Amino acid sequence: MGITRRTLISTAALAATTAGLATPAEAGGRKTRPVIFIHGSAGSAMQFRTQAKRLASNGYPIDTIEAHEYDSPNIATILAAVYAGLDDRITRLLAATGADRVDLIAHSLGTFVTQGYLTSSPERAARVAHYVNLDGRPAAALPAGVPTLAIWGEGDPARAVTGATNVYFPDQSHTQTVSSVESFREIYRFLQGREPRTDRVVAQRTAYISGRAVLFPSNAGVTGAKLEVYPVSPRTGRRLGRKPAHIRPIGADGTFTRVPLQPHARYEFALIRDGQATHHFYFEPFRRSDSFVRLLTSRPGEGIGALVDTSDRHTALTFQRQKEWWGDQGDHLWINGTNILNSANAPRAKRVIGVFAFDDGSDGVTDLTAPIPEIFAVTFMTGMDVFIPAAQRRLGTVPIVVKSRGGGFTHLPVPNWRSSTHRVSIEIDDH
Repeated sequence: MGITRRTLISTAALAATTAGLATPAEAGGRKTRPVIFIHGSAGSAMQFRTQAKRLASNGYPIDTIEAHEYDSPNIATILAAVYAGLDDRITRLLAATGADRVDLIAHSLGTFVTQGYLTSSPERAARVAHYVNLDGRPAAALPAGVPTLAIWGEGDPARAVTGATNVYFPDQSHTQTVSSVESFREIYRFLQGREPRTDRVVAQRTAYISGRAVLFPSNAGVTGAKLEVYPVSPRTGRRLGRKPAHIRPIGADGTFTRVPLQPHARYEFALIRDGQATHHFYFEPFRRSDSFVRLLTSRPGEGIGALVDTSDRHTALTFQRQKEWWGDQGDHLWINGTNILNSANAPRAKRVIGVFAFDDGSDGVTDLTAPIPEIFAVTFMTGMDVFIPAAQRRLGTVPIVVKSRGGGFTHLPVPNWRSSTHRVSIEIDDH
């Protein structure tokens, strides 16, 4: 997308990077190292879902690709614990795989965390073969000498990690640099020393889905919950049966174990907690196994969810996409036939990845002339005052159509659950 500028900072840096690449046997695809993704502010494993599946489509075992998640709003007070947890994760992965080292990939605030980790001790740096710095912190030298690829999106073109391979995508936004196919190609070449066999998410006969239910943005695990998985109609979004196809308990850290799904079908993930609204999550077809699914939620009266007005009369929807919504430059999101994105509520400069659509004030009126201020004030988020009639006697359907800039149309209808007793989140693919 757009112009790519690739900069090799110095001959010495090139030599250092080449020395750190995989051995010829690994470059031939016979070996891979474990990959650990470290997210940015208010992030989670979700930002790396697509890239993990692209890596798996090129032969990486999915159980050797992990995310190191942490409470980003409190990083200043927990940094030592985050480092210790990363130590344990690396030790476990090296023992399980027999690999000599791991590869680290970090985004935004995660680059601050990772650069600090690498420079904190020679022993830590010695266990890392490669480091990928995604649109984050510049540096005056390679972090602890570890071979580094730095990918930069829109913004100051002078940003760089000195000594690294610096690649620039000026037409990509902050989160898009994590999920884009262009970034994937650069990452794969850097880690493996060759072109990927494919840059697509290759479908499997059965997709095994696992992940965590977490409180946003702390990434603390949801407790006292269970997960119900229902096949849904691609035409209406409604359940195809009364009973769930799968039920999984939610563990103490929010984890749920593997669920076998058909790769081209659509499903509802219903998070059930006693005394709380059922939280329904809808995804596009998974295509292949995915261990990075995150069900982002909150406790009643806490977080951004507390800003959403609810009633028996309207449905409230939350949309996520790990590629920014540009309401002023080609992205469209139609709900019941109305495009809710515009230059006021989703300008490119806002870098929106989360969209809240609900009847602000519960007055039955849609007003898209300005965003809902208290949600628009949250980083990466926007809110729209959209009246979406809810089910009264029988559950109906909310038609949802997405047109991504430079792409085609996606239809993702969902049921019109009452917002008084139900929450609805929809994950839109970033590719």
